[in-house]
Amino acid sequence: MSYITFQPSDHFNTKLYTGNDGANSITGVGFQPDWVWLKPRNYADHHRLIDAVRGQYTIYTNRNVAQDANSSHFTSFDSDGFTLAGSDGGWNSSSYNYVSWNWKANGSGSANTDGSVTSTVSANTTAGISIVKWTANLSSAVTVGHGLGTTPKVLIQKAIDQTSGWIVSGFGLDWSGYLPLESTGAFNNDSNDTSGTGRFFSAGGTEPNSTIFSTNSSALTGSATDVIAYCFAEKKGFSKFGSFTGNGNADGTFIYTGFSPAFVLYKVSSTSSDWYLQDNKRLTYNVNNTRLEANNSDAEVTGAADSIDMLSNGFKLRHTSASFNASGGSYIYMAFAEHPLVSSNGIPATAR
Repeated sequence: MSYITFQPSDHFNTKLYTGNDGANSITGVGFQPDWVWLKPRNYADHHRLIDAVRGQYTIYTNRNVAQDANSSHFTSFDSDGFTLAGSDGGWNSSSYNYVSWNWKANGSGSANTDGSVTSTVSANTTAGISIVKWTANLSSAVTVGHGLGTTPKVLIQKAIDQTSGWIVSGFGLDWSGYLPLESTGAFNNDSNDTSGTGRFFSAGGTEPNSTIFSTNSSALTGSATDVIAYCFAEKKGFSKFGSFTGNGNADGTFIYTGFSPAFVLYKVSSTSSDWYLQDNKRLTYNVNNTRLEANNSDAEVTGAADSIDMLSNGFKLRHTSASFNASGGSYIYMAFAEHPLVSSNGIPATAR
């Protein structure tokens, strides 16, 4: 029998915190994060992404704008978390509660020449996570080194220095298409952008391999743009990415992951709807009916129609809404572990 040989919490962790209008050292993450995704819970404001490769700049999962400088708000990545400053409601207001999702990569990155363009790559090969930045030629296809040493299952890409939408690809779907993270749009397998926001595409259905992924020309303006990609390869007992079919029943579809989930992001891909995000810290018991939506700035929502069970070996839908669990509907998901199904000491995980 094979066991996972590391603790999932050494590479991903959800950390809740309360703003304080000033210097705020957020500790208890358990490692120095290289990618932080944070959101106010009781206040409508944007989802913010900060990573060690881009440095002091913010991008937003629910917006198609260029990155913003954030040096006055997010001041450092620390050995056990990160430090904030100021009183901005999106980051650190004393009247608000926040959630942060934290991933470990490999610091600010180094040059990678595996592709036709040189990329800066921060790769955690143990956990199957890499942060990749490169300058794209908008008029032609390029290949980009991702540093994972194994084939990624999911790519999340955005041009960061101009107005552009997100490209989320993989999950076993056609690599020529994408899902837009900032909107409710369904899977689009047309390689020509028609949204008016400009996008950056995976090239003509070309699947990534263990060293590179491909991109094609884009609808963005200008001759070049910097692009960021968050790349994920599946690691048994830590991460799982894929698709499932809804059953339209309150005793909903069960999705096997091989671990007890700490974080689940899922969306219907066959039609328009929100990106639903649930974790094991904002609600610590089943049914888990507390969610945020990655494509909008709404405050946290709690309700019976939003529920899943987080189990010892996967998650189970507990609702009948077409957005969550339509009969015959196609859905994609990404999940990271709280505990593996069986750890290196042979102790099995339990349901919550």
